[in-house]
Amino acid sequence: MPPSARQGRLGVGVISAGKVGAVLGAALRGAGHQMVGVHAISAESQDRAENLLPGVPVLEIPEILRRAELVLLAVPDDALAELVAGAAEAGHFQPGQLVIHTSGRYGTAVLAPAEQAGAIGLAVHPAMTFTGMSLDLQRLAACAFAVTAQPEVLPVAQALAVEMGGEPVVVAEEHRGAYHAALAHASNHLNVLAAQSSELLERIGVGDPSRVLAPLMQASLDNAMASGLGALTGPVARGDTGTVAQHLATLADPELPHDIGETYTAMSQAAVQRALGMGTLSEAKAAELLDLLSEES
Repeated sequence: MPPSARQGRLGVGVISAGKVGAVLGAALRGAGHQMVGVHAISAESQDRAENLLPGVPVLEIPEILRRAELVLLAVPDDALAELVAGAAEAGHFQPGQLVIHTSGRYGTAVLAPAEQAGAIGLAVHPAMTFTGMSLDLQRLAACAFAVTAQPEVLPVAQALAVEMGGEPVVVAEEHRGAYHAALAHASNHLNVLAAQSSELLERIGVGDPSRVLAPLMQASLDNAMASGLGALTGPVARGDTGTVAQHLATLADPELPHDIGETYTAMSQAAVQRALGMGTLSEAKAAELLDLLSEES
């Protein structure tokens, strides 16, 4: 049976065709749902819509809300509340209409104006970074989707996550902030660490830092996911105060960006506390390391 012939196929409207919206719209289309319209303002969004959602009409938001049975709101976090409130005030939401947002920061409370108009609010956030290209569709297969919804419609949110190729993970409304902070801390700060380490290697003449860092960072990530904090290695975990002191002296070079040394110090302090909590560092050695690190913070 072709996807379009399955039960429960919906008319989907996407607001807007950013990297996330265009990809998830394409995933829903691949599951057999009909795309009734997409909102795209910038030239980049219009190109993305043409590439990932060919043949789908580019429409204004009120027309998408009029046509769609399922509305996918893939707008920036800071724009979401204003968009929902404005559309609700203008009377654009419909009773029974599914309204999904893709923000990691919010649960469904932000959709309250739409729900007051009779719409059904769902929060479905894919826990991955997007390029806005077709390769993202393949990566969805390994992606967790944080889903938040009222109990009676939670299965709908879960089913949509599965249809898009991902694995639904239920996150309570009150835990969305912690959920999103965890993801941002892991993903965004990993990028910062990689960039800082690459800059250090480039400054000493390593032409392609990725050849040195990528295998190391991938192995560290794999070990951390498999063994948790038990995978922690390095001079802090060993209590090697002399090596940490040498690192700090190197990173204090005034020609280096200050943020590298500051990040190293902050992460080392956190590593000391974690190692102490695990019992792999003695209290005396932890105190020695913390005293050294506090001189640089």
